[in-house]
Amino acid sequence: DPDSGDNGLVLYSLVGGQTDEFDINEITGQIFTVSVAGKTGTFNLQVQAADQGTRRLTARTTVSVTVDSSSSSNIVMLVLNQKINVVERNRAEIQRVLEDKLGWNVYIVDVYSKETERKARSSTDETQIKIIAFDEAHQEVPAEDIKRKLREKKGDIEVELEKVFSAPVSAAVGEAPGAPASSELVAAIVLGVLFAGTFVAFLAYVLLDLRRKRKHGKQDLVKKVEIMEGIDNPWAVDKNGSLKSLEKPEHKNN
Repeated sequence: DPDSGDNGLVLYSLVGGQTDEFDINEITGQIFTVSVAGKTGTFNLQVQAADQGTRRLTARTTVSVTVDSSSSSNIVMLVLNQKINVVERNRAEIQRVLEDKLGWNVYIVDVYSKETERKARSSTDETQIKIIAFDEAHQEVPAEDIKRKLREKKGDIEVELEKVFSAPVSAAVGEAPGAPASSELVAAIVLGVLFAGTFVAFLAYVLLDLRRKRKHGKQDLVKKVEIMEGIDNPWAVDKNGSLKSLEKPEHKNN
């Protein structure tokens, strides 16, 4: 809006469509997702721009957003030696610096730290930023091209980010976490663990059974020895083939 003062101050808002899934920055007009997890399809959003003059003028347009279930393989991780709360506060400026130095439209997909505890959010001196870039034709820039240019412009990026953070900045290309294991691999791992557990239990049962048999075997041997010691002639038997009648009577006179 070329007007000055309140007549030139334009604010943006969503006035129709699925506003639960999306929101808009009223100053810049940037649309972003709130929650589209598990949802796919095309969402039609009614966006309104309104100046702040006494006789407020407005204009509307429809923005179509298509959400698919695929995940991009062109996301690149940039690691900054800054606290995560400081990085989050300067997210817009970081994006501006990256767009200026890389020459592409850059979007910050996620900002996170290896520390997951809330109390550590302000104490961690390393923050990972996931970014994705689009060229003038709105096509994703391959991850390898982004990494190459980040390394080429590393010095310039760090100089500009030092102005943003008012502190020395180190920016390095990081390795994004590996893709989640496939369901087949997860199933194979689970079955392997179950098999190993079953085998260990079986082995423990066999060992306990052997120990029990050895124990009972020793007890039987002791009993046999005691019986043999109570017989004058261990090889003699009575007419019934019994050893009991041949045991030494306790009252026998010497």
